Amino acid sequence: MAYGAQTLGGPATLADIEALPEGVVGEIIDGTLYTHARPRAGHGYFGFRILRELDEPFQLGKGGPGGWWLMVEPGIRVGGSPEFSPDLAGWRRDRVPTLPEGQWTDVPDWACEILSPSTRGYDQRIKRPFYARIGIRHLWFVDLEARTLTVSELRDGHWLELGVYSDADDVIRVAPFEDLELRMAWLWKSLG
Repeated sequence: MAYGAQTLGGPATLADIEALPEGVVGEIIDGTLYTHARPRAGHGYFGFRILRELDEPFQLGKGGPGGWWLMVEPGIRVGGSPEFSPDLAGWRRDRVPTLPEGQWTDVPDWACEILSPSTRGYDQRIKRPFYARIGIRHLWFVDLEARTLTVSELRDGHWLELGVYSDADDVIRVAPFEDLELRMAWLWKSLG
């Protein structure tokens, strides 16, 4: 199943997401319900690998500056969108000092989307401009097929591509986590 906008009688609600069949993921962006198949194993595993690299230094402050909340597929609610969920997201603690009791209602400072056949077009054509409109400052796209990481930063309402890195790049430093060297070849090694 590719991503698709669902035609409903009005703006989509959380009840529409809860009514989706098993194995179908839904998000509401600007009142429209978008659905796609649950991503495959490589998608989830690579997200876990990135989070593992960032968690200790940025969320826990071990061997790094700390100061972040990092989450996997957080449910986020902002105006017009009662539920959207980046593959990975992060909030600076100086802006969001406490972990919310329920759903996140603050726009993340960083989002990472792992492109897969069922989400590639949706992530690039729907979520990327939506993320710019709501003010997410940093966006990463991981392309599993091309084995690349594209790093962008929001400037004056538009995405500025800061770099595209591949599994051939041994060590990189990229915004907003430039305090840490990311070992690209090591991250990709697990996928064969």
